[in-house]
Amino acid sequence: MTALKYLGGYPPALLDKVRLLIERDELGAYLEKRHPGRHEVQSDKALYAYTNALRQQHLRNAPGIDRVWYDSKLDVIGKALGLHTAISHVHGSRLKARKEIRIAALFRDTPPEFLKMIVVHELAHLKEAEHNKAFYQLCEYMQPDYHQQELDLRLYLTWRDLQAARSA
Repeated sequence: MTALKYLGGYPPALLDKVRLLIERDELGAYLEKRHPGRHEVQSDKALYAYTNALRQQHLRNAPGIDRVWYDSKLDVIGKALGLHTAISHVHGSRLKARKEIRIAALFRDTPPEFLKMIVVHELAHLKEAEHNKAFYQLCEYMQPDYHQQELDLRLYLTWRDLQAARSA
């Protein structure tokens, strides 16, 4: 039995349901039923357009984003599924900051809800640096079922680890 490392902090009753799905080998089928498709945002250019469209729709007053890309160096092992950075540099007499968002490459092959969840998460950091109540309220504003999608993503990561362990 695998440790439910992505599900820390969830109630014991929920963890018991997840363990039961794993024992019955039904977690993959459960996820496929809830999230049957895969998104079409495959290139870095398409990811930038997708992210910027979400920013324009929900965060018009937030700073613009200079670059968004899939990063194959980000992985769940380092507990980073996405990163937002602001790189400041002096340009003449002005201080300029580049806003960048990196999304783990594993999101190229996930359902659209998972990509949206991670992009929404990183966009929320444009307004709220910390993972506080205001941050999660902003995430819910941009994706009303944010918390459910986060749980489903954690289940997907658990399933993915199970698949990797079986093939090893």
